[in-house]
Formats: sequence, C-alpha cells, structure tokens
Amino acid sequence: MRIAIAGAGKVGRSIATELASNGHRVLLIDRDPKIQNIEIDGVTTVQADACEVESLSEANVAGCQVIVAATGDDKTNLVVSLLAKTEFGVPRVIARVNHPKNEWMFDEAWGVDTAVSTPRMLSALVEEAVTVGDLVRLMTLRQGEANLVEFTLAPDSPVVGKCVREVVWPNDTTLVCILREHHVITPTGDDPLEAGDELLFIATNEQEPALLVLLRG
Repeated sequence: MRIAIAGAGKVGRSIATELASNGHRVLLIDRDPKIQNIEIDGVTTVQADACEVESLSEANVAGCQVIVAATGDDKTNLVVSLLAKTEFGVPRVIARVNHPKNEWMFDEAWGVDTAVSTPRMLSALVEEAVTVGDLVRLMTLRQGEANLVEFTLAPDSPVVGKCVREVVWPNDTTLVCILREHHVITPTGDDPLEAGDELLFIATNEQEPALLVLLRG
C-alpha cells in the first residue's frame, strides 16, 4: 500500500518508520528543508508544502491509498485532509487532532475519515485502566458512525457466566476481542464471559446505551 504522511516531526517520522517496517511504501512530506536529512528505510522524503495542490500533485498523492495529516498544526491538517479527499480522491484520510477544542471540525466535511486525538486517546486509556462497570470510548470510526468501546465486566454483571452465543447483543454491535489476564481472545460462540474480562466492541452511538444496560444490568 502507498501511504503519504504530511508532517515530518516526531509523530510523522514514527508513523513512517512503523509503516515502512510493515512493508508499505511511504511518502513523507514536509516543507522544512531538514526533511532532506531524514533517512528511513522504505521511506521517500519530499520537501514540499502539503497545503498546496501543485505540491501534492507533484508528489503523486493521487496514487496513494491513504494519507495521514500528522503535522502539529490543526489548520494545516484540515487543509491537507480536504485537498487529499476533494482534489485527489484519496480513499482514506486520517488526521491528527492536536487540540481537543478543534476535534469537532475533523469530520467528513473536511475530508477526514478518521480523526486521532492524542489527548482523547490518553484520557480513554486512563479511564480504561481504572474503570470497571462503565463503557469507555477508545476511538471514533467512520466520521462518528461507530466507536471502538471497552467494558470491563464486574462480578455482578448479568452476562458473567454466559457463553458469547447466549448473549443477545444489541443491533449494530460486534464483540471483536476479549482481553483476559495476559491473553487476547478472538471470541467464538462457545467462549465463556468471566468477571474481569475486558471486552472490546465496535458499536454505533445509538446502541451504546443499550450495550451498557446489557453489560451492567
């Protein structure tokens, strides 16, 4: 897969290194001349302004399946996302949100498919680490159509002791993973649900309240 990353700061370089190590063809774009000194195996660097259509065209962003707007400036990330989607038809646009107050703008109107807010993710991870019996939203997917949510089963949860197939899950809700002690379990119908299990779901906004009632009682 060919992936373009706008922003060669610490975040952009880390993403580029990880993706290249997984076999993807990565294009790293930044207007700072220092980008010419960056050498990462499998990563092509381009000194250009990712907010300019001409620069993105010369970098052949249209040939990318994914673009990541990873600069430290929210305005820049929004412009890059909008250009990538509207001018070049990039199928998947992922944008970094630096300031939580700007998160509401990172949606389909600006060409963003997935917004990644570091402050929100850290907050969610803290909640996930200390919360039992509450639904914790870890990530929003598909312009807010669905969320990755986590729930840690308390001993008195109505579903504890049941097998996965015995639970009538809400519509538009999928159990994708069970974390139990040091094990990652891909759930099957025969897997039992135990107190202390961390359950990961993909669920729509509308079904989250029903899921919470089911799990908490």
